[in-house]
Amino acid sequence: MSKEKKILLQSLVFPAIFVIAIWLIKFVELIFDLPLYRLGVFPLSYKGLPGLLFAPLIHGDFAHLYANTIPVFVLTAALFYFYREIAFRVFFLIYLFSNIWLWFGAREVYHIGASGLIYGLAAFLFISGLIRKNPPLMAISMFVAFLYGSFIWGIFPEFFPEKNISFEGHFWGIIAGIFIAIYYRKLGPQRRLYSWDLEDEHKDEEDDNAYWKVPPKRSS
Repeated sequence: MSKEKKILLQSLVFPAIFVIAIWLIKFVELIFDLPLYRLGVFPLSYKGLPGLLFAPLIHGDFAHLYANTIPVFVLTAALFYFYREIAFRVFFLIYLFSNIWLWFGAREVYHIGASGLIYGLAAFLFISGLIRKNPPLMAISMFVAFLYGSFIWGIFPEFFPEKNISFEGHFWGIIAGIFIAIYYRKLGPQRRLYSWDLEDEHKDEEDDNAYWKVPPKRSS
């Protein structure tokens, strides 16, 4: 098995586990008739604190679950393939920060579902690729923008007045993704330096030592 194929397969393991987990949780909820929505984020209330850990794992119905399954799998797989050195940290920080900020700033209803996480992952992949100026990562940024660019409308209630959508969860997910992309900008894959880049760097160093920049010595 080639190295690239091995990396690709490894990058699919965690996304697959996460997707299987959220589907199993939905089946358990239905089979045992459990009100799992109460484990969602309820802002500024002690009863909403469990949602910091459990809200992204719980979904309202199968339509909600299906709508989140493909994006969360694709974006998480992209994260683990291109940013495998920091993937776990990025995933769980987006997971936690988006929920924590949601707890502090949202409507007083239960917020459930993985959409905040999805928005955070999309924002991270898009912003991180632009910041790093790495061609493959920038290509992923454009790919994410092409596939999920329309997600941006999901933070505006005016466009979906009739639906039970956590616009605040989407918003805080984007903020978390941007924040973490900036915070980790120097970790993980970086822009490759080519020969002309190195030559420019050496040229700058030589220019700093050029005779016309060295101050003349004063005679005593």
